Amino acid sequence: MHPNAVRIQALLRQAGATGEVREVDGSARTAADAAASLGCEVAAIANSLVFLADGNAILVLTSGAHRVDPVLVAQRIGVGTMSRADPQQVRAATGQPIGAVSPVGHPRQLRVLIDSELRAHSTIWAAAGTPHTVFPTTFEELARITHAEEVTVA
Repeated sequence: MHPNAVRIQALLRQAGATGEVREVDGSARTAADAAASLGCEVAAIANSLVFLADGNAILVLTSGAHRVDPVLVAQRIGVGTMSRADPQQVRAATGQPIGAVSPVGHPRQLRVLIDSELRAHSTIWAAAGTPHTVFPTTFEELARITHAEEVTVA
């Protein structure tokens, strides 16, 4: 397994998470790709999206079936402006490239928001540091290990 995925698995174990990192035959770069590779609903994929909220990087864990409404989320979390980070900003904030951003394993702790719609799935899947690795988790576990704030994002 790729060193990034091995590191994510170790961090998940340290956090008390129960899921095992899995390599998929296809791509997990997008929510649709990951769902097709796993044979699950796209809504059960937890996209890890980086935004800049008043200039500070935050991580939004959203259902693959949603598009984040930055104006709505900015209002809900009390920031003035919120916009998508570019690829360089994503890598600087997470140490990982777009399409492989794991909810854990960043150079510094980010503010994390989790889409309340992910609660609807008993198992959700998140990226594990490469475009071909994912791990299963639950809403409660993912919120706990990332110290996420639950919000409605769409």
